[in-house]
Amino acid sequence: MSAPLTLIDSSLALPDSADVVVIGGGIVGVFTAYYLARRGLQVALIEKGRIGAEQSCRNWGWCRQQNRDARELPMATLALSLWEQFAAETGEDTGFSRCGLLYLSNDDAELDGWARWGEFGRSAGVRTQMLSAAEATRHGEVTGKPWKGGVFSPTDGTADPSRAAPAVARAFMKLGGTVHQACAARGIETEAGRLSGVVTERGTIRTRTAVLSGGAWASSFCRQQGLVFPQATIRQTVMTVSPGAGELPATLHTAGVSMTRRSDGGYLLSISGRARVDVTPQLLRFAPQFLPMFARRWRSVWPGGLEGLRSGHEGLSRWRLDRPTPMERMRILDPAPDAATLRLTHARALALVPALKERRVAAGWAGYVDSTPDGVPGIGEMTGLPGLVLAAGFSGHGFGIGPGAGHLIADIVSGAAPIVDPQPYHPDRFRSSSWGKVADF
Repeated sequence: MSAPLTLIDSSLALPDSADVVVIGGGIVGVFTAYYLARRGLQVALIEKGRIGAEQSCRNWGWCRQQNRDARELPMATLALSLWEQFAAETGEDTGFSRCGLLYLSNDDAELDGWARWGEFGRSAGVRTQMLSAAEATRHGEVTGKPWKGGVFSPTDGTADPSRAAPAVARAFMKLGGTVHQACAARGIETEAGRLSGVVTERGTIRTRTAVLSGGAWASSFCRQQGLVFPQATIRQTVMTVSPGAGELPATLHTAGVSMTRRSDGGYLLSISGRARVDVTPQLLRFAPQFLPMFARRWRSVWPGGLEGLRSGHEGLSRWRLDRPTPMERMRILDPAPDAATLRLTHARALALVPALKERRVAAGWAGYVDSTPDGVPGIGEMTGLPGLVLAAGFSGHGFGIGPGAGHLIADIVSGAAPIVDPQPYHPDRFRSSSWGKVADF
């Protein structure tokens, strides 16, 4: 793997039964397991590869309210507090810090859009500061360029993708939960029309409730149960540069390139909205439902290659429960980064912040971002299979809102009052040809 990741040990034995089985050990899955275990439930967390090894360690690490879609904003706001509470409760370090997020622009239309969101944000109690030309230029002095304006969101921040999910998994295990890595969930067993067990490559765990937080694999897994979950992935490429001398901002976003300070003092560099679409059978199947999304964001994606076919996460085949599945042949989705994007990202970063020339290129990697037709996750019990709770399709937003999503899912499973209104996320909306407004951000 090219993306850095803290490794943790697995539990020794697969349990015969559990109150809840969580399928998928990304940031949403581990927080779900953690909040369920805090309520006294016996939870088994099943991961086909390593905890946090796919998109949960490959993202920017931003934990933001700024520019969130209205449906996600309540969850994003609560998630920020939950990141802090988790550290205080457990002593585990996810690298979370409210360092503030800085956006700079010389585009009037972009600035107008940020200003409109700022008005909405203030109505929802979010602190955000529009920057004048003088303020933006002062905040962005490291660029040595004048700016027409910008935004600074002081209460937003970042966490460390390389260690966040493993830290939560460790805290979950301290509560008595079990973590099973290199253990793929092959399918579901039912009894009287309800989920009765999760079949893994190492045996079956008897349970009446399972949470499917399988990221890019979720739709293929649903297909095995005769359930339809429209999902498509895009391949995004990022890179890092080494630590170096000189004071640089913790975060900086521009239309050309964005940068995020990492825990080791290096920086992650990326281009927002630049991704490859690898053609897969699943993408072709759900293409009509993604047309509104494509119409809005077609400038952000380019044709990809055969990476998606090689990865196997978006096939249409059915697999047997007594044979190895595609998830066992591809334990960790680690697609090849796009070489042209790496070159462009580095060139733009050096042009934006000349001080980066003193830092060497450290690594580059790619990841598959799982998306829904409206850019909002699917969270809720699947109507066609009682006992199976979906938690997938986070559309590139899952890391930052991970604690809020995990808390909400635990509320749904345990029957507690939900931390936010779950209705906007329910997967039943995908059963209609009119599933909702495409997310603005």
